Amino acid sequence: MYNEKDEKYLDCINNVAHVGHCHPDVVEAGSKQMELLNTNSRFLHDNLVLYAQRLQATLPEKLSVCYFVNSGSEANDLALRLAWQYTGHKDIITLENAYHGHVSSLIDISPYKFHQMAGAEQNQHVHVALSPDIYRGKYCEDHPDPATAYAENVKDIIEQAHKKGRKIAAFIAESLQSCGGQVIPPVGYFQKVAQHVRNAGGIFIADEVQVGFGRVGTHFWGFQLQGEDFVPDIVTMGKPIGNGHPMSCVITTREVAERFMSSGMEYFNTFGGNPVSCAIGLAVLDVIEKEDLQGNALHVGGYLTQLLDDLKKKHPLVGDGPWPVCWVGPGKKTGIRGHLPLQKLRILKEQRILLSADGPHRNVLKFKPPMCFSREDAELVVEKIDQILTDLEKTLGLQMSEAVISENGHTKRKEPSDENGLVHPSVGSGHKHTGTLPHNKKKLKTL
Repeated sequence: MYNEKDEKYLDCINNVAHVGHCHPDVVEAGSKQMELLNTNSRFLHDNLVLYAQRLQATLPEKLSVCYFVNSGSEANDLALRLAWQYTGHKDIITLENAYHGHVSSLIDISPYKFHQMAGAEQNQHVHVALSPDIYRGKYCEDHPDPATAYAENVKDIIEQAHKKGRKIAAFIAESLQSCGGQVIPPVGYFQKVAQHVRNAGGIFIADEVQVGFGRVGTHFWGFQLQGEDFVPDIVTMGKPIGNGHPMSCVITTREVAERFMSSGMEYFNTFGGNPVSCAIGLAVLDVIEKEDLQGNALHVGGYLTQLLDDLKKKHPLVGDGPWPVCWVGPGKKTGIRGHLPLQKLRILKEQRILLSADGPHRNVLKFKPPMCFSREDAELVVEKIDQILTDLEKTLGLQMSEAVISENGHTKRKEPSDENGLVHPSVGSGHKHTGTLPHNKKKLKTL
């Protein structure tokens, strides 16, 4: 990206510009369709049908009905309506630190937001389950079966709700929790949760607004990391779907869609699925395939993982945790609340590198760049972080504790200490997965 002074910035955060800022193929597709026709989506256009077919082909066959809308928030709000109508129930189970959108119905199911409101009371129809975090959570890697343990928490919530005469409409979760701290659920967790929820008459909503469209590298959708035997009842998507153009989609089963139609209330969206939006969506899918951006996500994400692992071993300020390929690394379990990560971000911004921090303690550096992010981009940002951490550790008087080599050959670290031998909790670093520098110069209006 470039600012008004033509200064270059490395964008490590803009997952909306999924295939790169102002990608010429996407720009051309939108421009050409605008020259031909854009109209109220009440009038059927070939682009709508073609795009629905292309999108559905990336998903399990069961997910076959598309509703096109205009934002991730609108998609998740519609998903709740589908769940309420299909089940006849009202209650929703969400996760700790979850964020699903900015409209009223979604603030209610977003602890990431409603816990910030002074004096706010949790909606009686909303139940908050433990985040399936095997790094900082209640059940960690050393637990014999964290997937089952976290799923049992959802089962307990359902049982408690039933005792109060309440019924569960849906469980909703991001396939990989983003704002909540880049949490990757243990394999098998979604399958077990879905079983408990469906046994209670509810359905499973997978929110792919931030993590879909090849970002996880090995698969096109984040929920597919759980295994081929897991299929949600509803999938929502947004952000990267239009490379910055406002569009999104809800895809569900024919059974859910038919029950929704049986309500007698016609669903209509003026702009959802309009010819221009669908032309842009088709172009984004074409670019992902033509430039093998999913493969690039896997390749560069793995390389970035390696670089960050090396950084973790070198610096006492970096959390000692796993780095999942093509997503993000967690911060230290006992992290200082946000101070040093935010300081790092300010220094990086001064060096024209854009990153963000997130998680409940704001101690995770979150990488979510466009998918064209390169090995050279990864080397540059890690080099800058390395220098910043070195300078900070000198300023703070931190020294790396002696490494301890475990019996299986893996290196484990003690907590870092200062010159007086006092232990300091580390501050997290993270990594996400891929994408970036612009195909055209993109003016950065606010810095």
